[in-house]
Amino acid sequence: MTDLLTRAQEISSDAERVTQAHLRKVRLPRAGVLGLITLDNGEDHTKPNTFGPRSLLALNDAIDAALADDEVVAIGVTGKPFILAAGADLTSVAGGGPDAVRVVAELGHHVFRKLGHGGKPSFGFVNGLALGGGLEVALHCTYRTVMDSAPALGLPEVMLGLVPGWGGAFLVPNLLGADKAVTVILENPLNNGKTLNGAAAYELGLADAVFSGADYLEQSLLWADAVLSGELVVDRPSVDRGEAWDAAVERARALVQAKTGGASPAALTAVELIDAARDGDRDAGFAREDDALEAMSKTPELIASLYAFDLVQKRAKRPAGAPDRSLARPVTKVGIVGAGLMASQLALLFVRRLEVPVVLTDLDQERVDKGVGYVHAEIDKLLAKGRINADKANRHKALVTGAVDKSDVFADADFVIEAVFEEMSVKKSVFADVEKVVSPECILATNTSSLSITEMAADLEHPERVVGFHFFNPVAVMPLLEIVKGERTDDATLATAFATGKALKKTTILVNDSPSFIVNRLLGRFMGEVGKIVDEGTPVPVVDGAFAGVAPMPPFVLLSLVGPAIALHNNETLHGAFPDRFYVSPALERVVAARKASYYGPDGALDPEVEALLEKPENPVVLEPAEVRTRVLTGLADEARRMLDEGVVVAAEDLDLAMITGAGFSFWNGGLTMLLEREGLGSFH
Repeated sequence: MTDLLTRAQEISSDAERVTQAHLRKVRLPRAGVLGLITLDNGEDHTKPNTFGPRSLLALNDAIDAALADDEVVAIGVTGKPFILAAGADLTSVAGGGPDAVRVVAELGHHVFRKLGHGGKPSFGFVNGLALGGGLEVALHCTYRTVMDSAPALGLPEVMLGLVPGWGGAFLVPNLLGADKAVTVILENPLNNGKTLNGAAAYELGLADAVFSGADYLEQSLLWADAVLSGELVVDRPSVDRGEAWDAAVERARALVQAKTGGASPAALTAVELIDAARDGDRDAGFAREDDALEAMSKTPELIASLYAFDLVQKRAKRPAGAPDRSLARPVTKVGIVGAGLMASQLALLFVRRLEVPVVLTDLDQERVDKGVGYVHAEIDKLLAKGRINADKANRHKALVTGAVDKSDVFADADFVIEAVFEEMSVKKSVFADVEKVVSPECILATNTSSLSITEMAADLEHPERVVGFHFFNPVAVMPLLEIVKGERTDDATLATAFATGKALKKTTILVNDSPSFIVNRLLGRFMGEVGKIVDEGTPVPVVDGAFAGVAPMPPFVLLSLVGPAIALHNNETLHGAFPDRFYVSPALERVVAARKASYYGPDGALDPEVEALLEKPENPVVLEPAEVRTRVLTGLADEARRMLDEGVVVAAEDLDLAMITGAGFSFWNGGLTMLLEREGLGSFH
């Protein structure tokens, strides 16, 4: 192993933010001394611990020291406040190619397995976020505890074009059984990177005990003492390696086909790793992971994933084209025009993130009361789940109020956002009324999804303070916030919008005013193309089956999720601006007129009533799935190029970041433009 450690030193980079492994001795009441290793990169919780070569070597030294110390009877591993670790430091090894990836894969196994087979019992104390290698380091331990409020545990590697490569693909199925392993390793990552909180991870079986509160570590140490002294015996259910394992692997294959269309080498490889893990041979399992990681490092999907990862981790934190943040004005009170569902979701987000007074207004008291009631009820749900304490719940509820008359409640607002009906005349009327009662510096933001910011501001006395502030639904979940600059929007307004978006913990992207902005314009072209293909005669199920591995869900499933009426409105807006490129489907118009909420029935089959409303061409053109895919992607490539040429965004990276965070396009495709380039449909970078 000396050669491996030497090679790790050789590939290490000064660019790595090293996570140190601090070893200290903790005397337990009965069992003796536990060697507690705390992972800490010296940064706050916004920069999580990660494992590059130097970090792994530091952990290796700490584990070796604990194993060599005769006084130490057991080893514990925990992290700095709120963070265990966020996995591999991808950027520190990306430049080294497959050889460097192989070294890091083998090194991780070499270091982590000492926790499980070093000769002393070990404890993983999962005190916060634990993703990828951060969860795997705990999985190697003999026992695990988890903090119930830990925000994110999971193995997201497949989403990134990788596989769990430091033991996860072997250890999880052998700990939980194959079916739960499919959920953790495949289903959750392919569901937009879903993760588990601490309580859910315990319920699933990833941890042996769960504790809460500021004394989590103390409780965990006492639990470890009880285990080591024999007072407490950890009992885990046996794993079914027969028919249940076979069924789980079949579920995994069906899931991967449905979600990726077989286009993700990582997902396909993960299925095989889970299948092979039933042999229970740890050495063979870890060797398979090493081989798989090296193979993944040679795929275009990994290059695309690293590109996407860099967008989300770096570009998202420094939005391109945003004005100097020093120009931003403070936001000490927020006004919201409207009290419907979207407005209420906005109110909840603003009060939770900004913790300033938020006032909802609407046409009558009944609507106002309903909106405020929704926010208060959602806060009560957070309290019931233990997500916030009673003091915070009471404080937040007190900050959210409502009124019918804007004149008094908006007078001292710094930021007013409208969330009313998507009609230009309605929005212009709202802003005209609001401008009469707010200060000249108050930002006027609109949550419009498609309408012109410039036109909306045109008749105002201060058009320079109007900005697009477009959220995606559901507001609490979707990360993207499009910040739209009208022709006269000034830098102070933009800077305030970006600062507010950051405070709301959203991914903000600058958009120059244009119809439907980024995501809805690209999705509008997408849906227009598929609508035309169906109207020409290709069956809906064929079209829906053509996009596995491209879009996060089939287009007509997406249409049902968004709502046919909203999709139709977006395409009508875009058709009005670009009639030669954006198609409005007569069939979709009929579906909306019939008030159908979905193309599919409860049984998952095409709704017969919707089918009756579809076009019946005399000479139907029925395309194969591959032809559908190519035609639609060609249209998207054309639209993406036009948007860049028009200056809608600063660069192609912003299109990709928007499609990843606003539409759920996959990391392993690099969002949209890298996929288009790989398909030979243009050059965008």
